[in-house]
Amino acid sequence: MSTIESILATARKTIQSESESIANLIHYLDEDFAKAVNIIYNSNGRLVVTGIGKSAIIATKIVATLNSTGTPSMFLHAAEAIHGDLGMVQPGDVVICISKSGNSPEIKVLVPLLKRFGNTLIGMTASKSSFLAKESDYVLNAYVEAEACPNNLAPTNSTTAQLVLGDALAVCLMELRNFKSEDFAKYHPGGALGKKLLLRVSDMLDNTHKPFVTPDASIKNVIMEISEKRLGVTAVVENDKIVGIITDGDIRRMLNSRDTFNDLSAKDIMTKNPKMVKSTDMVVDAFNIMENNSITQLVVANEGQYIGIIHIHDILKEGII
Repeated sequence: MSTIESILATARKTIQSESESIANLIHYLDEDFAKAVNIIYNSNGRLVVTGIGKSAIIATKIVATLNSTGTPSMFLHAAEAIHGDLGMVQPGDVVICISKSGNSPEIKVLVPLLKRFGNTLIGMTASKSSFLAKESDYVLNAYVEAEACPNNLAPTNSTTAQLVLGDALAVCLMELRNFKSEDFAKYHPGGALGKKLLLRVSDMLDNTHKPFVTPDASIKNVIMEISEKRLGVTAVVENDKIVGIITDGDIRRMLNSRDTFNDLSAKDIMTKNPKMVKSTDMVVDAFNIMENNSITQLVVANEGQYIGIIHIHDILKEGII
């Protein structure tokens, strides 16, 4: 049985081998890559990504990344393409064909058919002398010296290189499209990511729990308001404008320093100029303010007008962070 040390040594060797293969891709980028990006960007059709074997699996991931970043894409399995699915390819579509060797039997059958249709063909291969490379309009060089597999057989470095080139394509297209986080949000409305990108402070406010007192309110009323609304805080409001905030921590500190508070009012213990957010601000930005200032609540106000309180517990319950 292998020792822990030998297992870790093999793992480190694999990661090192793959990282070096990725780093070497920088030297293989050329005008074909830039031209391929421009062709895809200027296309009025879709981007079809095809492959066979492990390259087909990489192709599906590349398609997923492109679709989520503004480039309409679809996956076409090379083997299924020659048995009817080729009808998915329409005039004006750009096709990326992925194959390490560039000489797979399915690729040799598929490529002439794509050429006959007149679609622009971009080949992604580790061999620039392969059939695929010679027949492609543009070649994305995914060359690797060897696989991380000890037998130099199982696709490891080669598929990682394909994946990285696909990511590079997607990022280049994002920059050309000036693709922003709000654009990204449109394609990711669900789950924690969707909430992080879409949820605004106004979406989380509970108007039935909107604690506030006036500056002249007694400390007893302040304590009752904080206790009743259960947010650990109350705003101090005058003429519908925020003038301060009182937290349960402020109450505890006051009680520790005084034997009586009958002569005090809200304005005597409130914190002036509290941290605030607008109701239109993103919830994730509100969370960052809380985290950076080691606080658990934020006053929500629009142009100084009190709207409510947002609490860090509500944010965490939404699973945004």
